[in-house]
Amino acid sequence: MSTMVLPAAATPARTVRATTYAADGRRSELRLTRRGRLVVFLVGLLVAVAVAVAFAGVSVATAEKGEPVPTDVIVVGSGATLWDIAAARTDDGDVRAMISTIQDLNNLDGGMLVAGQRLLVPAAD
Repeated sequence: MSTMVLPAAATPARTVRATTYAADGRRSELRLTRRGRLVVFLVGLLVAVAVAVAFAGVSVATAEKGEPVPTDVIVVGSGATLWDIAAARTDDGDVRAMISTIQDLNNLDGGMLVAGQRLLVPAAD
């Protein structure tokens, strides 16, 4: 067996070159080394974080107190649908709005109900 040993060669730093033109038409070169690119990146990152923190400090809460919706708890029967429950609770005939209210009160993604499930529904008048 033979072994070959190669001496370590120095590699030049990679640079980015951009050609710019001065107002009088002369050419000038801007050269960024790896460290320069890192500094530009970090400055941009700091600016982005500062903007994010500035906009994140805006509160969306209000000083007004809200009133909770009076609710009843019902148990879903076998074969009952969300439409049936909403239709029984609505007075003005707008069943879709009542379905949306029930879904919001119970954090439901869809209309799937299970027999025995407890639901919060707006209290009957």
